[in-house]
Amino acid sequence: MIMFLLKTGLIFLLANGYSLERQYAFPKIVWIILCICFLCLQARPSVCSGKLPTARLSVCKGGCELLRLFLCSAACSILYAITGFAGLLAAGSIIEEPRLWLVNTAIAVLIEAVVFWNGIVRIYMTSRQLGIRLRLIGIICGMIPVAHLFALAALIRTAEREAAFETEKCKLNKEREAQRICATRYPILMVHGVFFRDFRYFNYWGRIPKELEQNGAVIYYGNHQSAASVEDSAEELAARIRQIVSESGCGKVNLIAHSKGGLDCRYALAKCGIADMVASLTTVNTPHRGCEFADYLLSKIPERQKQAVAAGYNAALRKFGDTNPDFLAAVYDLTADACKKRNEQIKDVSGVFYQSVGSKLKKASGGRFPLNFSYHLVRFFDGGNDGLVGENSFPWGESYQMQTAEGRRGISHGDMIDLNRENFDGFDVREFYVQLVGKLKERGF
Repeated sequence: MIMFLLKTGLIFLLANGYSLERQYAFPKIVWIILCICFLCLQARPSVCSGKLPTARLSVCKGGCELLRLFLCSAACSILYAITGFAGLLAAGSIIEEPRLWLVNTAIAVLIEAVVFWNGIVRIYMTSRQLGIRLRLIGIICGMIPVAHLFALAALIRTAEREAAFETEKCKLNKEREAQRICATRYPILMVHGVFFRDFRYFNYWGRIPKELEQNGAVIYYGNHQSAASVEDSAEELAARIRQIVSESGCGKVNLIAHSKGGLDCRYALAKCGIADMVASLTTVNTPHRGCEFADYLLSKIPERQKQAVAAGYNAALRKFGDTNPDFLAAVYDLTADACKKRNEQIKDVSGVFYQSVGSKLKKASGGRFPLNFSYHLVRFFDGGNDGLVGENSFPWGESYQMQTAEGRRGISHGDMIDLNRENFDGFDVREFYVQLVGKLKERGF
């Protein structure tokens, strides 16, 4: 707090130095020292706040500190300018010395602008939690009096929380680095859900794989098509598993599958002859019993419209790498009717550990688009849900855990794979997977 007050005082003195010099006649060396300190403050604003683990977090934290300094010093400068102007009016010398007030105000605006823009650019360039929405709010509200103060406060709060949260995560990983708690006996094969692919530049699993690797895990991806029937996807995954086992000599893999990927993996284990190459299957928010709302929609939409939508999706999916996408086959395999028939046909294989995870939203607005729109529809047919799948459809295998979060938000279908790279109270998705994989290691997998 003392250091913050000293920094605020520094900015205030420089911002109002012209009028202060007229009153107190500080030696030039004082102003030279103040200018040097100011430049140092702009370059390293958080130098006295402790070393942060990465340059990005240091820059982000520094931006937050500059913006807080701007709010405090600007308030002081405005108060000083008002009282100074009032004093000149009372003395009747405003006409005789207009230059004093005008020049001092211009310098104050310039100094404060340097502090503000340095801070705002820092957090806009480095914060990953601001997102597009908060950045746009900051730009739009920045031109609206009063609203700009609330927007700035939200930007500072979000960026500061990010810097603190990520710093603690870095410290935690550093402290347990030698433990390699995610160094499982067999590598992890992460299997995506429907309508997504494994991209090099946009990971379906967000920040999760990197976190697992930092704690000792070896990660592979399914690399299968984004839209296909369960049977076709299972065949692709079986071929991928054989490839990994053959090339790496690992013997087996641990499967972690999200959404439809869990159905694909179960089918591959039961029907594609790769059960001896799999140690465990963990399904995450998988509709094992299907989605009742999907049955309803498919029964109500005319065939012509369904084919038109499917043709559009298939054309788009080909551009993203699918060789033979089948939108309707993928969707129909997610219905409750299709899942019921499949569950009667395939059984869990012995020697493979099956477990499952689920989550749910507490209100529609807790999910990002389009899950915030689908939540109510799914709730009508399937009850409590994650925005896409009803909670009664999640449980499968020897172990099941339902994830919840504090507050009114809940955890969505996308949150469970860190799709939006979002930190929120009550659930750390990266640490959840670290502990999940750590338990697989404890089981000998």
